[in-house]
Amino acid sequence: MTRSQKTGVISTTEGTTADARVRTTVTRKLVRNPLLWGAVLLLAAIGFTLAGDDLSFFPFLLMLVGGWCFGFAFVNATFDMVPARNGVILHVIVAVVLGVLVASVIEFGGDLLDPFPDAVRGVAVVLQMAAIPAVGWIWLGLLSRVTDLLTRRDPKKRPPPVTPDWEREESGDGSIVRFPAIELRMRTLTQAIVAIVVVFGLLGVVALIALDDIAMRMGPRIAVILLGIVIGLPVYLAFTTILRRRTETCTVAFGNDELRVRVGTALHTIPFRDLEFLRWRTRSDYARIEVRGAGADLSLVAGLAKPPRGLSAELPALPKRVYRRLELAGMTLEKSRRDEVVTFQR
Repeated sequence: MTRSQKTGVISTTEGTTADARVRTTVTRKLVRNPLLWGAVLLLAAIGFTLAGDDLSFFPFLLMLVGGWCFGFAFVNATFDMVPARNGVILHVIVAVVLGVLVASVIEFGGDLLDPFPDAVRGVAVVLQMAAIPAVGWIWLGLLSRVTDLLTRRDPKKRPPPVTPDWEREESGDGSIVRFPAIELRMRTLTQAIVAIVVVFGLLGVVALIALDDIAMRMGPRIAVILLGIVIGLPVYLAFTTILRRRTETCTVAFGNDELRVRVGTALHTIPFRDLEFLRWRTRSDYARIEVRGAGADLSLVAGLAKPPRGLSAELPALPKRVYRRLELAGMTLEKSRRDEVVTFQR
Protein backbone atom coordinates (compact mmCIF):
# COMPACT_ATOMS: atom_id res chain seq x y z
CA MET A 1 0.00 0.00 0.00
CA THR A 2 1.36 3.40 -0.98
CA ARG A 3 1.70 6.32 1.38
CA SER A 4 -1.22 8.16 -0.25
CA GLN A 5 -3.41 5.06 0.12
CA LYS A 6 -2.49 4.80 3.80
CA THR A 7 -3.33 8.47 4.27
CA GLY A 8 -6.69 7.90 2.63
CA VAL A 9 -7.44 4.97 4.96
CA ILE A 10 -6.48 7.03 8.00
CA SER A 11 -8.60 9.97 6.86
CA THR A 12 -11.60 7.70 6.29
CA THR A 13 -11.18 6.15 9.74
CA GLU A 14 -10.89 9.55 11.40
CA GLY A 15 -13.96 10.77 9.52
CA THR A 16 -15.97 7.72 10.62
CA THR A 17 -14.85 8.21 14.22
CA ALA A 18 -15.78 11.91 14.10
CA ASP A 19 -19.23 11.09 12.66
CA ALA A 20 -19.83 8.49 15.38
CA ARG A 21 -18.76 11.01 18.03
CA VAL A 22 -21.19 13.61 16.64
CA ARG A 23 -24.05 11.08 16.58
CA THR A 24 -23.28 10.05 20.16
CA THR A 25 -23.22 13.69 21.30
CA VAL A 26 -26.54 14.47 19.57
CA THR A 27 -28.16 11.35 21.03
CA ARG A 28 -26.89 12.21 24.52
CA LYS A 29 -28.25 15.74 24.26
CA LEU A 30 -31.65 14.47 23.14
CA VAL A 31 -31.83 11.90 25.95
CA ARG A 32 -30.93 14.57 28.53
CA ASN A 33 -33.31 17.17 27.07
CA PRO A 34 -36.10 17.86 29.60
CA LEU A 35 -38.23 19.58 26.91
CA LEU A 36 -38.26 16.38 24.87
CA TRP A 37 -39.24 14.27 27.87
CA GLY A 38 -41.87 16.80 28.93
CA ALA A 39 -43.46 16.72 25.47
CA VAL A 40 -43.44 12.91 25.38
CA LEU A 41 -45.01 12.61 28.84
CA LEU A 42 -47.72 15.20 28.14
CA LEU A 43 -48.58 13.59 24.79
CA ALA A 44 -48.94 10.26 26.60
CA ALA A 45 -51.12 11.91 29.27
CA ILE A 46 -53.31 13.45 26.56
CA GLY A 47 -53.64 10.04 24.92
CA PHE A 48 -54.80 8.43 28.17
CA THR A 49 -57.19 11.31 28.85
CA LEU A 50 -58.80 11.17 25.41
CA ALA A 51 -59.18 7.43 25.87
CA GLY A 52 -61.33 8.13 28.94
CA ASP A 53 -58.71 7.50 31.63
CA ASP A 54 -58.47 11.07 32.91
CA LEU A 55 -57.08 11.83 36.37
CA SER A 56 -56.36 8.23 37.33
CA PHE A 57 -52.97 7.65 38.94
CA PHE A 58 -50.80 6.97 35.89
CA PRO A 59 -52.03 9.83 33.65
CA PHE A 60 -51.89 12.17 36.64
CA LEU A 61 -48.29 11.10 37.23
CA LEU A 62 -47.46 11.84 33.59
CA MET A 63 -49.03 15.32 33.86
CA LEU A 64 -47.06 16.24 36.98
CA VAL A 65 -43.67 15.02 35.77
CA GLY A 66 -44.19 16.34 32.24
CA GLY A 67 -45.10 19.79 33.54
CA TRP A 68 -42.12 19.82 35.88
CA CYS A 69 -39.81 18.98 32.94
CA PHE A 70 -40.93 22.16 31.15
CA GLY A 71 -40.43 24.30 34.28
CA PHE A 72 -37.02 22.71 34.89
CA ALA A 73 -35.90 23.43 31.30
CA PHE A 74 -37.08 27.05 31.47
CA VAL A 75 -35.30 27.82 34.75
CA ASN A 76 -32.06 26.30 33.47
CA ALA A 77 -32.35 28.31 30.24
CA THR A 78 -32.72 31.60 32.16
CA PHE A 79 -29.60 30.83 34.22
CA ASP A 80 -27.66 30.21 31.00
CA MET A 81 -28.71 33.43 29.24
CA VAL A 82 -26.18 36.10 28.28
CA PRO A 83 -26.07 38.67 29.83
CA ALA A 84 -27.37 37.34 33.16
CA ARG A 85 -29.64 40.39 33.56
CA ASN A 86 -31.73 39.24 30.58
CA GLY A 87 -32.26 35.86 32.22
CA VAL A 88 -33.46 37.50 35.44
CA ILE A 89 -35.88 39.81 33.59
CA LEU A 90 -37.32 36.97 31.53
CA HIS A 91 -37.61 34.76 34.62
CA VAL A 92 -39.57 37.42 36.54
CA ILE A 93 -41.90 38.23 33.62
CA VAL A 94 -42.71 34.60 32.84
CA ALA A 95 -43.18 33.70 36.53
CA VAL A 96 -45.68 36.55 37.05
CA VAL A 97 -47.54 36.02 33.76
CA LEU A 98 -47.83 32.25 34.20
CA GLY A 99 -48.85 32.63 37.84
CA VAL A 100 -51.68 35.01 36.90
CA LEU A 101 -52.64 32.84 33.93
CA VAL A 102 -52.81 29.60 35.96
CA ALA A 103 -54.80 31.31 38.71
CA SER A 104 -57.23 32.73 36.12
CA VAL A 105 -57.68 29.36 34.42
CA ILE A 106 -58.34 27.68 37.76
CA GLU A 107 -60.90 30.35 38.61
CA PHE A 108 -62.65 30.83 35.27
CA GLY A 109 -61.41 28.02 33.00
CA GLY A 110 -64.39 25.75 33.56
CA ASP A 111 -66.91 28.29 32.29
CA LEU A 112 -64.76 29.19 29.28
CA LEU A 113 -64.37 25.54 28.23
CA ASP A 114 -68.03 24.55 28.54
CA PRO A 115 -68.89 25.29 24.88
CA PHE A 116 -66.01 23.15 23.56
CA PRO A 117 -66.16 19.40 22.80
CA ASP A 118 -64.94 16.78 25.29
CA ALA A 119 -61.62 16.27 23.46
CA VAL A 120 -60.68 19.94 23.81
CA ARG A 121 -61.68 19.99 27.47
CA GLY A 122 -59.61 16.84 28.08
CA VAL A 123 -56.49 18.39 26.57
CA ALA A 124 -57.11 21.56 28.58
CA VAL A 125 -57.28 19.53 31.81
CA VAL A 126 -53.93 17.90 31.03
CA LEU A 127 -52.26 21.25 30.32
CA GLN A 128 -53.80 22.84 33.41
CA MET A 129 -52.58 20.06 35.71
CA ALA A 130 -49.12 20.11 34.08
CA ALA A 131 -48.88 23.89 34.47
CA ILE A 132 -49.09 23.69 38.26
CA PRO A 133 -45.73 21.89 38.88
CA ALA A 134 -44.14 23.87 36.01
CA VAL A 135 -45.12 27.23 37.49
CA GLY A 136 -44.24 26.02 40.98
CA TRP A 137 -40.70 25.13 39.88
CA ILE A 138 -40.33 28.46 38.07
CA TRP A 139 -41.32 30.31 41.25
CA LEU A 140 -38.93 28.20 43.34
CA GLY A 141 -36.16 29.18 40.93
CA LEU A 142 -37.16 32.82 41.30
CA LEU A 143 -37.12 32.43 45.09
CA SER A 144 -33.58 31.07 44.81
CA ARG A 145 -32.56 34.19 42.86
CA VAL A 146 -34.16 36.50 45.44
CA THR A 147 -32.52 34.66 48.34
CA ASP A 148 -29.12 34.89 46.66
CA LEU A 149 -29.66 38.62 46.05
CA LEU A 150 -30.64 39.31 49.66
CA THR A 151 -27.57 37.54 51.02
CA ARG A 152 -25.39 39.96 49.02
CA ARG A 153 -27.25 43.20 49.79
CA ASP A 154 -25.39 44.28 52.93
CA PRO A 155 -21.63 44.18 52.33
CA LYS A 156 -20.96 46.27 55.48
CA LYS A 157 -22.27 43.56 57.79
CA ARG A 158 -21.30 40.63 55.63
CA PRO A 159 -18.87 40.97 52.71
CA PRO A 160 -20.13 39.35 49.52
CA PRO A 161 -18.99 35.73 49.22
CA VAL A 162 -16.13 34.98 46.87
CA THR A 163 -15.61 32.01 44.59
CA PRO A 164 -13.00 29.45 45.72
CA ASP A 165 -9.77 30.16 43.88
CA TRP A 166 -6.94 28.11 42.45
CA GLU A 167 -3.73 27.78 44.45
CA ARG A 168 -0.31 26.51 43.52
CA GLU A 169 0.28 22.97 44.75
CA GLU A 170 3.08 22.40 47.24
CA SER A 171 4.63 19.90 44.81
CA GLY A 172 4.76 22.69 42.24
CA ASP A 173 3.41 20.63 39.32
CA GLY A 174 -0.07 22.09 39.09
CA SER A 175 -3.03 24.01 40.54
CA ILE A 176 -5.41 22.98 43.30
CA VAL A 177 -8.79 24.26 44.47
CA ARG A 178 -10.53 23.43 47.76
CA PHE A 179 -14.33 23.54 48.04
CA PRO A 180 -17.23 21.88 49.87
CA ALA A 181 -19.35 19.52 47.77
CA ILE A 182 -21.91 16.74 47.94
CA GLU A 183 -21.09 13.45 46.27
CA LEU A 184 -24.27 13.06 44.26
CA ARG A 185 -25.07 11.99 40.71
CA MET A 186 -27.28 14.30 38.70
CA ARG A 187 -29.42 11.32 37.73
CA THR A 188 -30.08 10.61 41.42
CA LEU A 189 -30.87 14.27 42.07
CA THR A 190 -33.30 14.41 39.16
CA GLN A 191 -35.01 11.19 40.27
CA ALA A 192 -35.36 12.55 43.81
CA ILE A 193 -36.90 15.80 42.55
CA VAL A 194 -39.34 13.90 40.32
CA ALA A 195 -40.32 11.66 43.24
CA ILE A 196 -40.92 14.72 45.45
CA VAL A 197 -43.04 16.38 42.76
CA VAL A 198 -45.12 13.24 42.28
CA VAL A 199 -45.56 12.22 45.93
CA PHE A 200 -46.34 15.64 47.33
CA GLY A 201 -48.41 16.56 44.28
CA LEU A 202 -50.59 13.55 45.04
CA LEU A 203 -50.70 14.49 48.73
CA GLY A 204 -51.83 17.97 47.69
CA VAL A 205 -54.67 16.50 45.63
CA VAL A 206 -55.68 14.22 48.52
CA ALA A 207 -55.65 17.23 50.84
CA LEU A 208 -57.89 19.21 48.46
CA ILE A 209 -60.31 16.30 48.25
CA ALA A 210 -60.33 15.76 52.02
CA LEU A 211 -60.83 19.47 52.69
CA ASP A 212 -63.29 19.96 49.85
CA ASP A 213 -65.64 22.24 51.80
CA ILE A 214 -62.84 24.52 52.99
CA ALA A 215 -61.21 24.58 49.54
CA MET A 216 -64.49 25.54 47.89
CA ARG A 217 -65.09 28.36 50.37
CA MET A 218 -61.66 29.92 49.90
CA GLY A 219 -61.68 29.35 46.13
CA PRO A 220 -59.43 27.14 43.95
CA ARG A 221 -56.86 29.89 43.40
CA ILE A 222 -56.17 30.48 47.11
CA ALA A 223 -56.23 26.73 47.76
CA VAL A 224 -53.49 26.07 45.17
CA ILE A 225 -51.35 28.95 46.47
CA LEU A 226 -51.69 27.71 50.06
CA LEU A 227 -50.72 24.20 48.97
CA GLY A 228 -47.56 25.59 47.41
CA ILE A 229 -46.70 27.55 50.56
CA VAL A 230 -47.70 24.90 53.10
CA ILE A 231 -46.42 21.81 51.25
CA GLY A 232 -44.18 22.78 48.34
CA LEU A 233 -41.86 25.33 49.95
CA PRO A 234 -41.19 23.41 53.22
CA VAL A 235 -40.51 20.21 51.27
CA TYR A 236 -38.03 22.00 49.02
CA LEU A 237 -36.24 23.57 52.00
CA ALA A 238 -36.18 20.25 53.88
CA PHE A 239 -34.78 18.48 50.83
CA THR A 240 -31.92 20.95 50.39
CA THR A 241 -31.20 20.85 54.15
CA ILE A 242 -30.90 17.04 54.06
CA LEU A 243 -28.59 17.22 51.07
CA ARG A 244 -26.34 19.82 52.72
CA ARG A 245 -25.76 17.54 55.69
CA ARG A 246 -23.79 15.33 53.30
CA THR A 247 -21.35 18.13 52.48
CA GLU A 248 -17.70 17.06 52.47
CA THR A 249 -14.44 18.92 51.99
CA CYS A 250 -13.11 18.23 48.51
CA THR A 251 -10.03 19.19 46.51
CA VAL A 252 -9.33 19.01 42.80
CA ALA A 253 -5.75 19.30 41.53
CA PHE A 254 -4.59 19.35 37.91
CA GLY A 255 -0.96 18.28 37.70
CA ASN A 256 1.17 18.12 34.60
CA ASP A 257 0.01 14.61 33.67
CA GLU A 258 -2.76 13.63 36.08
CA LEU A 259 -5.91 14.71 37.86
CA ARG A 260 -6.14 14.27 41.63
CA VAL A 261 -9.55 14.42 43.33
CA ARG A 262 -9.92 14.12 47.09
CA VAL A 263 -13.36 13.54 48.65
CA GLY A 264 -13.07 13.64 52.43
CA THR A 265 -10.17 11.28 53.10
CA ALA A 266 -10.42 9.32 49.83
CA LEU A 267 -7.95 10.29 47.09
CA HIS A 268 -8.48 9.41 43.42
CA THR A 269 -5.56 9.82 41.01
CA ILE A 270 -6.40 9.69 37.29
CA PRO A 271 -3.67 10.05 34.63
CA PHE A 272 -4.82 12.29 31.78
CA ARG A 273 -4.27 9.43 29.31
CA ASP A 274 -6.84 7.34 31.26
CA LEU A 275 -9.36 10.15 31.72
CA GLU A 276 -12.55 9.35 29.79
CA PHE A 277 -14.89 12.18 30.78
CA LEU A 278 -14.67 15.48 32.65
CA ARG A 279 -17.47 17.99 33.15
CA TRP A 280 -16.82 21.25 35.00
CA ARG A 281 -19.76 23.58 35.76
CA THR A 282 -18.90 26.78 37.59
CA ARG A 283 -22.25 28.34 38.61
CA SER A 284 -25.91 27.70 39.64
CA ASP A 285 -27.29 25.04 41.98
CA TYR A 286 -25.81 22.45 39.62
CA ALA A 287 -22.20 23.69 39.82
CA ARG A 288 -20.20 20.49 39.91
CA ILE A 289 -17.37 18.32 38.63
CA GLU A 290 -18.02 14.95 37.03
CA VAL A 291 -15.08 12.61 36.41
CA ARG A 292 -14.79 9.16 34.87
CA GLY A 293 -11.64 7.19 34.22
CA ALA A 294 -9.03 4.84 35.73
CA GLY A 295 -11.71 3.13 37.81
CA ALA A 296 -13.07 6.38 39.27
CA ASP A 297 -16.63 7.60 38.65
CA LEU A 298 -17.30 10.76 40.66
CA SER A 299 -19.92 13.51 40.68
CA LEU A 300 -19.30 16.30 43.20
CA VAL A 301 -22.05 18.94 43.37
CA ALA A 302 -20.76 22.20 44.83
CA GLY A 303 -23.84 24.31 44.04
CA LEU A 304 -26.04 22.60 46.65
CA ALA A 305 -23.37 22.21 49.34
CA LYS A 306 -23.12 24.39 52.43
CA PRO A 307 -20.16 26.70 51.83
CA PRO A 308 -18.00 28.08 54.66
CA ARG A 309 -18.43 31.73 55.61
CA GLY A 310 -17.06 34.04 52.95
CA LEU A 311 -17.18 31.53 50.09
CA SER A 312 -19.88 31.03 47.47
CA ALA A 313 -21.24 27.63 46.40
CA GLU A 314 -19.46 27.84 43.05
CA LEU A 315 -16.37 26.60 41.26
CA PRO A 316 -13.69 28.74 39.61
CA ALA A 317 -13.11 28.58 35.86
CA LEU A 318 -10.58 25.98 34.74
CA PRO A 319 -7.01 27.28 34.31
CA LYS A 320 -5.98 27.80 30.68
CA ARG A 321 -3.14 25.31 31.01
CA VAL A 322 -5.66 22.55 31.78
CA TYR A 323 -7.32 23.00 28.38
CA ARG A 324 -4.00 22.49 26.63
CA ARG A 325 -3.00 19.50 28.75
CA LEU A 326 -6.28 17.67 28.19
CA GLU A 327 -6.33 18.37 24.46
CA LEU A 328 -2.78 17.02 24.18
CA ALA A 329 -4.04 13.90 26.01
CA GLY A 330 -6.50 13.33 23.13
CA MET A 331 -9.70 14.73 24.63
CA THR A 332 -12.22 16.89 22.77
CA LEU A 333 -13.69 20.07 24.24
CA GLU A 334 -17.31 21.21 24.34
CA LYS A 335 -18.42 24.50 25.94
CA SER A 336 -21.76 26.06 26.80
CA ARG A 337 -22.66 29.51 25.50
CA ARG A 338 -21.49 31.27 28.67
CA ASP A 339 -18.54 28.94 29.25
CA GLU A 340 -20.14 27.94 32.57
CA VAL A 341 -20.16 24.29 31.54
CA VAL A 342 -16.97 22.77 30.08
CA THR A 343 -16.96 19.13 28.98
CA PHE A 344 -13.96 17.04 27.90
CA GLN A 345 -14.49 13.55 26.55
CA ARG A 346 -12.90 10.98 24.29
